[in-house]
Amino acid sequence: MPEHVETFAIARNPDQASSLPYIVSFPLPDGPLVVKAADTWPRVAKVYCHRAESWPDEPEIVCEVPVRSCLRRGVAIDLVLDRARENRSQLIFTTMRSGREAIFWQSPRTTAKARPGARVPTRRASGLKDLEVLVDTRERYPFRFSRQQLTTARRTLPAGDYGVELCGEVVAVVERKSLSDLAASLVDGSLTYALAELATVRRSALVVEDRYAAIFKLTHVGPGFVADLLAAVQVRYPSVPIVFCDNRALAEEWVYRFLGAAFAFAAAEFEAEENK
Repeated sequence: MPEHVETFAIARNPDQASSLPYIVSFPLPDGPLVVKAADTWPRVAKVYCHRAESWPDEPEIVCEVPVRSCLRRGVAIDLVLDRARENRSQLIFTTMRSGREAIFWQSPRTTAKARPGARVPTRRASGLKDLEVLVDTRERYPFRFSRQQLTTARRTLPAGDYGVELCGEVVAVVERKSLSDLAASLVDGSLTYALAELATVRRSALVVEDRYAAIFKLTHVGPGFVADLLAAVQVRYPSVPIVFCDNRALAEEWVYRFLGAAFAFAAAEFEAEENK
């Protein structure tokens, strides 16, 4: 194996009878993943891969490149290399109808070619047939989600006003605020405590039922004062995005989409861990 886990390496497959001529090492934080691959990079089309038993004892190195990031996210591994070109790619794990694992290596170029003009789903969030959104018992005027295809249940959440649960664990939450609530909590400092709570959940966000431009029309405060406070808390809690929507209806829709995507991602991540 390469001496440094921060190095992405490709070698020739010593098994000349194999239809996959290359061995590729993806340096994950918990140990490298080694696969056999049909090519050295997904340039024109996705590259088919298959798990390799081990890295060759005496590899014939084709290339070694420093890695900026190599992380597993659900059913995918995101790879970012420290070079100017051909530096971003994903390794996607899927299951064939036969039940056999299939691995495809793709880049932004091959993904765009495979899905020209792909659109975001306009109905069910992340294609989910069943989605239950938890509404915190302390939420006084909750979203009704009358236009969204989901069910709701009242529950005391560890953080936020809305959430989704997987295997008994809350995997994503969203805090809702009106513009006036946001401004007041920024000025009195209470928003930092709310964001600290949200940050304890891996996937969390704060949604505001107004436009960002409306901050500069607030009365009784300086034009840039609230904006400065907002920027400061966003820097302090970078893992919790603060999203501005034009109105309550769009904020409701955004919460639905965010929680649906978070649930689908968490479910895929859970399945990938189970299949290890």
